[in-house]
Amino acid sequence: MRIAVYPGTFDPVTKGHLDILVRAKELFDLLIIAVAADSNKTPLFTLGERMELLVESTKDMPNVAVRVFEGLTVEFARQCGAIAIIRGLRALSDFEYEFQLALMNKKIAPDIETTFLMTQSEYSFISSSAIKWASSLHAGVSDFVPPHVEKALMSKYARQRSDSDAED
Repeated sequence: MRIAVYPGTFDPVTKGHLDILVRAKELFDLLIIAVAADSNKTPLFTLGERMELLVESTKDMPNVAVRVFEGLTVEFARQCGAIAIIRGLRALSDFEYEFQLALMNKKIAPDIETTFLMTQSEYSFISSSAIKWASSLHAGVSDFVPPHVEKALMSKYARQRSDSDAED
């Protein structure tokens, strides 16, 4: 069985992530979406919420699984029996960072390939950070995320505003 791991924080999952995921799942028998439990980022959504959003986004994809991981991606990939790590590229600026990671991973696990997939041009400017920023300012983000993710964003920011108003 050809297994690949698609790692990320997915805070939140975007249409750009899903574009990469849909194409990657066609290349492998099983695609494991690996949600990072530990990262150097401070996520808006809890690990459980990110998992729920991804499970809902992939519910009709039989060869896709959503799992949590901690530590090195390449070690998680090895534990899963993966032959590849999927990385999405939006722009040239992503490549340098991703290239360095891929070389490090290759040194640690020479048997696991990093597979880069370019996002389609309509998603090349989408980032979770930009979506969170726009959503926090009440902008509609339906062009960038699935409907259930937009709803979760609106709910999250409404709670934060309500909590902030209660403190004042």
